[in-house]
Amino acid sequence: MRLTTKGRFAVTAMMDLALREKDAPVALAGISERQGISLSYLEQLFGKLRRYSLVESVRGPGGGYRLARPMGDISVADIIHAVDEHLDATQCGGHENCHEDHRCMTHDLWTTLNRRMYDYLASVSLGDLVGQHQAKQQGLALLEDHRSAGAAGRRGARAGKDRLPLSA
Repeated sequence: MRLTTKGRFAVTAMMDLALREKDAPVALAGISERQGISLSYLEQLFGKLRRYSLVESVRGPGGGYRLARPMGDISVADIIHAVDEHLDATQCGGHENCHEDHRCMTHDLWTTLNRRMYDYLASVSLGDLVGQHQAKQQGLALLEDHRSAGAAGRRGARAGKDRLPLSA
């Protein structure tokens, strides 16, 4: 079980876009150069991201891509799902046929891990990643965990509670 290059590149490219889209649309060629991701691969990824309404394209001179929604409304899980990335710790793909067409003894463990991974990735927004990146640039490294917080709790977490230090 691991996140493949497709998911990693999609999240990286979306972060690059979010960091640079303020003034004008961002060209994929620029993301390709800055992140070391082939332009043709980025075109494939952004086609999928566009179909899921995470980005929108701007045609013409000075065109490129911009976020289709505020970065705080786009979760890492949204990005990974949009590019057809599936995180699955089970051997059976969730079909419960991992041990000679029967459910293995540790199936519940792996399905719980799947759920927790998804819940965590759904709790981290692109805005959180951008904020973390900017904080790290200023010498701080924080990522907020909103999994156990409700709507009111999220506001409190963003105000400075429930912050988890990241290892550098």
